[in-house]
Amino acid sequence: MQIQQHVLPDISSGTVRELRSFHYGSFGQSGQGRKVYIQSSLHADEIPGMLVNHYLREMLEQYEKIAAIAAEIVLVPVANPIGLAQDIQGTAFGRFDLATGINFNRGYRHLTPHLLPLLEGKLGADASENVKLIRQQALAVLQEWQPDTATDHQKKILQTLAVDADIVLDLHCDNQAVMHLYTGTPLADDCMPLAAYLRAQAVLVSVLSGDDPFDESCSRHWWELAQHFGTATPVPNACLSITVELRGETEVSHELAQADALAIINFLRHAGYLRGKAPALPQALCQPTPLEGVEPLRAPHAGILVFTREAGDYIEAGEKVADIVDPVSARMTPVLATVSGILFARVARRYATHGMRIAKIAGPVAYRTGNLLSL
Repeated sequence: MQIQQHVLPDISSGTVRELRSFHYGSFGQSGQGRKVYIQSSLHADEIPGMLVNHYLREMLEQYEKIAAIAAEIVLVPVANPIGLAQDIQGTAFGRFDLATGINFNRGYRHLTPHLLPLLEGKLGADASENVKLIRQQALAVLQEWQPDTATDHQKKILQTLAVDADIVLDLHCDNQAVMHLYTGTPLADDCMPLAAYLRAQAVLVSVLSGDDPFDESCSRHWWELAQHFGTATPVPNACLSITVELRGETEVSHELAQADALAIINFLRHAGYLRGKAPALPQALCQPTPLEGVEPLRAPHAGILVFTREAGDYIEAGEKVADIVDPVSARMTPVLATVSGILFARVARRYATHGMRIAKIAGPVAYRTGNLLSL
């Protein structure tokens, strides 16, 4: 195992922050593939992924001792040291950059417009050679990026570490939720073995979710380049990039983290990045549904939020999910679903402001457009 230190620019005089990446297996061949990248807590107040990464490190150390790692595997257990240091009077504030108000999981480099002029006339009929060239050019584009802020510099480091990987797992969590995954629509089938091992209850897919989140910055350019160059110049989807939502913020336990880490290990064995026979693939608990089909339920007015259904419940269209009780007027208003599907996430707060998003249901039919992710 090799540890690499990536120093961030000082945000203020006398302060130093750095990212650390842990490299297992055959490292040092950037752009050559056979690489897995796993990071946790890009939203720095989402802690479950850090503990999963802790157990992944233990497990990978054992695999390395017996020379059973068939790739380079990179772990970044603290993907956002800037956000991790943001604490406001005892409350963690790791989702948004205090300096700009921008979500730490938005605004990564969209590579396709930069890659197209670099690749015109250079790709051929050999898909594997095309993959190598695209990865080399993607790394070159990122090296030329001159960030203006420490946060953008952090984004550049993370995207550079991940952009030449075959598999990218970005470990997050929601407020209160069941296990669920986000990935690109062209990657839906390849995502399902991980969904099965993790026992995910929803897999949300989209071609373009909006605002350039980290996972799409690693995978989106592959299907966009394939569409541009056509079948005569084969460009495969060479990066399976998945955002893994590890249930809710407070579901931090040794038992859950060890089970989730083992599920990821089994997925890597199944995919051939770790040697040894993987356990039989379990029956998936769900099938992919469009991110455009997710219904975000909102509070019709301010008041006490009383949920009547639990995360993980199947909700029929027209069913009540919660009540909003105005403590002044005594008005109580039910919040009804308009689509059928899994109630996969809900907020932890129990007082809702008018219009606040309080829950999400994974419906099977696309009906939304525009930016599809929460703030």
